[in-house]
Amino acid sequence: MPPIRRAFRRTNPGVPLAWAVSVLLPALVPATVGAQETNKPVLHGTHWVAITGKPLAATAGALTFARGGNAVDAACAMLAATSTMWDVLSWGGETQALIFDPRSGRVVGVNALGVAPTGATAEFFRERGMRYPPEYGGLAAVTPGTPGGLMVMLAEFGRLTLADVLAPAIEMADGYPIEAETARSIERNQDRIVSWARTRETMLIRDGDSLRVPRAGEMFRQPDLAATLRKLVEAERAAREAGATREEAILAAYDRFYRGDIAEELVRGAGEEGALLTREDLAGWQVKLEEPVHVAYRGLEVFKLTTWTQGPAMLQALNILEEFDLRAMGYNSARYIHTVVQAMQSAFADRDFYYGDPAFPPEEPIEGLLSKAYARARASEIDPSRNDPDIRPGDPYPFQGGENPFTGLLANWHTVPVTSGSDGPRGVPGPSGVSSRDDIANFLLGTTSIQAADADGWVVSVTPSGGWIPAVIAGRTGVGLSQRAQSFVTDPSENPYNVIEPGKRPRVTLTPGMALRDGRPLLSFAVQGGDTQDQNLLQFLLNVVEFGMDVQQAVEAANVNTFQLRSSFADHGSRPGRLLVNGETPPWVRAELARMGYDLLVRNRTSGPINAIWFDRAHGTMWGGSSDYGEDYGIAW
Repeated sequence: MPPIRRAFRRTNPGVPLAWAVSVLLPALVPATVGAQETNKPVLHGTHWVAITGKPLAATAGALTFARGGNAVDAACAMLAATSTMWDVLSWGGETQALIFDPRSGRVVGVNALGVAPTGATAEFFRERGMRYPPEYGGLAAVTPGTPGGLMVMLAEFGRLTLADVLAPAIEMADGYPIEAETARSIERNQDRIVSWARTRETMLIRDGDSLRVPRAGEMFRQPDLAATLRKLVEAERAAREAGATREEAILAAYDRFYRGDIAEELVRGAGEEGALLTREDLAGWQVKLEEPVHVAYRGLEVFKLTTWTQGPAMLQALNILEEFDLRAMGYNSARYIHTVVQAMQSAFADRDFYYGDPAFPPEEPIEGLLSKAYARARASEIDPSRNDPDIRPGDPYPFQGGENPFTGLLANWHTVPVTSGSDGPRGVPGPSGVSSRDDIANFLLGTTSIQAADADGWVVSVTPSGGWIPAVIAGRTGVGLSQRAQSFVTDPSENPYNVIEPGKRPRVTLTPGMALRDGRPLLSFAVQGGDTQDQNLLQFLLNVVEFGMDVQQAVEAANVNTFQLRSSFADHGSRPGRLLVNGETPPWVRAELARMGYDLLVRNRTSGPINAIWFDRAHGTMWGGSSDYGEDYGIAW
């Protein structure tokens, strides 16, 4: 080791020894770390793969494949099942998906995110002393998106009927043995649950004259939801009997939910709990099928939904990291971690200022944000020796031939918002470093994800969420309302593209991913975990592409998470320099990161459950990976 030190010091005076080791050690070890063992095996299949956040929901996907469904049918069945099981979402939440259509060879984006209701203006919330829409309750609600997203995906790309796809969810709504994770979530949130009449009656078990939390393994029944789902099937059946096609019949069920008696009861019940939703809000909302954005990285085309999600931030980070030899740095060396974190922080600073609903002005500068030239400019700003605690948004407009209309706002924008003194939302560590292990675990378990693929070439990646426990259940529908309005801002100086107004979609963290090589799917992937999602998925992709891991190794591998971004939830706080690292990170790497200015938080779990499928073109098979963290589960055949 002394000769290495001397040789490095001669050409790099003043660089710490630990940094020298992190640079030179990769030359002594293989770049591929694919020999590591995993806690769960790879799923191997030739006909189909179905993976999602709950074992029973994965079984719903398998049953749907057995009925002759394709990957879209199976994904819809898993979406219905996870929504019924309250897998950190419910039926009133939102659905975001990427679908590879083998008929056209194109990746299609599904935008089934709800919108702010009538009356939900920035002035409305500011007049009530709120800097942001609230985290819970009726005023946090946007229009339900998941029912519409499911039915449009099924009608456009599936094979089966709505009755086929909803059959497992209806049986579960009639009663299923509740799992421990959901029972614990109900217990944790009992104080809020009792505040809302239908939520209280649904979530808690009546035991004589009192209500109690359900126990793991106990039958959990949702008769109101079961009735709502049966109404959808009835609408489909009536339309078929009247001569409608399969697609038309599914859309008749769509109309019953958004324009018929279900909508009427949903709006009535939501209004009782303070929500602003109107019948016109539901009737006017529509699912959008749209073109996703993509960038090239190391021979792959990586796809994400556009700026109404945080997905382009991962693409921006890939563009920045393409300027560095990551493999030479070594897997999870201090230099590698620092470079990846700085790239992520640059991309997320742009997310925090420039991302919003592209259907509303001002127009997001997505062309400039995703340009390679802009990425080179952002890469050149990275200090290889220190964390920058005040990385700010860049200016992408010159890279698309335009002029930035918000230079004044940019001049006053800093990483640290005025609310940064409060504890972090939903488990994000506050500045004191006080955050329980349970809080971190709950944050990383937020949302769910769905992966499905079949031998005909259909591939589906979904990140549904919203309406998580505790949610306001709207009347006798059994539908828990989304809390996604909290992701809006009310002050344009924070993000002029994401200011709340009626009919607008909030910029969400939900971000399915897909990667193609030579026009054919190579990877499909998604994860849960709020603002950490694209951080974890970025590292997952690098694990496969740069370090040769198989799909199961990559989903189980240790990640890091920065909290220097502005949170998308509650107080929208930022924690400059705060970095969550895995307990497996060697002490010398941690010490070097601390010297580089990071405030380290060490936990054994540093990623939400990642679910993914890798396509083995050499053998014509599919490899499924499902994280060893949480209750995510997969089945293949």
